[in-house]
Amino acid sequence: MPLKESTISYDRVIETVVLLLMATGTVFVFSAGATLSGDFNLGQFYNFTTLKQLVFFPLAVLVMYAMSRVDYRRFSMTQRPPGYSLTPYLSILTVIFLIMVLIPALGVERNSSRRWMDLAPGSMYISFQPSELAKWVMILFLAAFLERYSDSMDQFWKRFVPVCLIVACVVGLIIGQDFGTAAFIVMMSFIMLLLGGANLLYLLSPIPIALAGLTAMVVTSEYRMGRIRDYLSSTEIGYQAKQSLIAISTGGLFGKGLGRGVLKWGHLPEDTTDFVFSVIAEEMGLAACGFVILLFIIFAVSGVVVTLRCRDRFGRLVAAGIVMAITIQAAVNIGVVTVVLPTKGIPLPFISAGGTSMLLTSASVGILLNIARRANQPEFNLNDTIPVSTGFLGRDNESD
Repeated sequence: MPLKESTISYDRVIETVVLLLMATGTVFVFSAGATLSGDFNLGQFYNFTTLKQLVFFPLAVLVMYAMSRVDYRRFSMTQRPPGYSLTPYLSILTVIFLIMVLIPALGVERNSSRRWMDLAPGSMYISFQPSELAKWVMILFLAAFLERYSDSMDQFWKRFVPVCLIVACVVGLIIGQDFGTAAFIVMMSFIMLLLGGANLLYLLSPIPIALAGLTAMVVTSEYRMGRIRDYLSSTEIGYQAKQSLIAISTGGLFGKGLGRGVLKWGHLPEDTTDFVFSVIAEEMGLAACGFVILLFIIFAVSGVVVTLRCRDRFGRLVAAGIVMAITIQAAVNIGVVTVVLPTKGIPLPFISAGGTSMLLTSASVGILLNIARRANQPEFNLNDTIPVSTGFLGRDNESD
């Protein structure tokens, strides 16, 4: 039975949810980054995470709206003249950045990891994290590849192996410095290939190799093994996890009040980034945490509707990838903060401090908004979206 066209404007819903999340993040990053003296030296503006976040918020909004004006089909690699698609250029540029960041003269090492490039070194530095770019470009690349070769993805050596090698190349450049992002790209690639119609047996074949590689990176790192031991221990948990639970438990239903949290005064590491959700719990309580989770649920549901309503295969794959990436990151971050999952540096989308992450995530939402605005079908038939030969997202509606 066909679904009636909804009167709900899902692009407006997504837009509103994202703006609320970014505004919430700006408020709590500012609160978490407050200094004991209460003074900010504007001459050292770029040294203050809270002040930088006040700039990134409006800039991210501009990026989101700018990308929403770009036709998402510019990233497709089908039915276009040579050189029209932006995806090959972005893919090549991403690999170049990933190589550059590993060069000591170009990459910057912080916290024992070489993940950043200083685009403007000095007192007014601007840093950039190529692995964040890779995360989103891989979604666009896989969507474009799966659309371009939708009729031949059942060819193991000609199609499946090459795309796996490309993913492995990107992951290999990242995994040594940013294990969490590398593992995330592996997971997203598996999901994208599954949704895109790749043979399930083919998908299962590289899993032992991927698991062996990821396991080797864990067991050869005392730092990562320590996190796993702390998570599995029935008597002790890590310092960050313990402080996070204290912050959450002392917040109660409505919290201590905005700005009145105490764990942020040097007790809770990464309080403006990976553990900002703990600050929200301490200062505004369970009610605010529930509000944030509800916003992510609304975003996920709206994104799924946009995915199903999209007319073409490429748009469905891109929309599905963007929605899953943001939702999974949010779920993992909240799971880490609540000690449901082992501690790992995954930011909370739109809320955690970080210019590269916020701007690139906002750009991806802009693409999603463009897809939502073009998905103007009079009706939609669920039976058209689950043919086995083309994956869970089906063929283009025009060709069914």
